[in-house]
Amino acid sequence: QVQLVESGGGLVHPGGSLRLSCAASGRTKSRYAMGWFRQAPGKEREFVAAISWSGAATGITASVKGRFTISRDNAKNTVYLQMNSLKPEDTAVYYCAQMSSGTYSINSGDYDYWGQGTQVTVSS
Repeated sequence: QVQLVESGGGLVHPGGSLRLSCAASGRTKSRYAMGWFRQAPGKEREFVAAISWSGAATGITASVKGRFTISRDNAKNTVYLQMNSLKPEDTAVYYCAQMSSGTYSINSGDYDYWGQGTQVTVSS
C-alpha cells in the first residue's frame, strides 16, 4: 500500500505564497508520475499540475500557469507545488496523487493513490 501525506496548506492573503509538499511512503512504485488536484466547495475536483517520474515533463492548468510550479525530489519521495501570487479563487482542498506510470496524466481517473488533502484558503 502507498501512503501520500500532504502538508503546507494554510491561510494566506491574496498575493501571498505557499509551498505544498507531498511525501510518499509504503510500497511506492519504482517509477511513478505525480499530480496535484484541487476541489473547491461545490465544485468538482480539477487538475492543477503533474510531473513525470524523471521530472523532465510537467503539465499545469492554464488558470495557474505562471504562478504555480511543480517539482519533485525522488531521493525524498516528495513532490512539491510552489504557489505564488495566490488568488481567492485558488481556495480549495489540494490533493496529491500517484500514478503507476512514469508518464503523467491530467485525468484524475488515471491516478491510483491519493492523499487526504490539505486546505488552502486565500482571503484578506
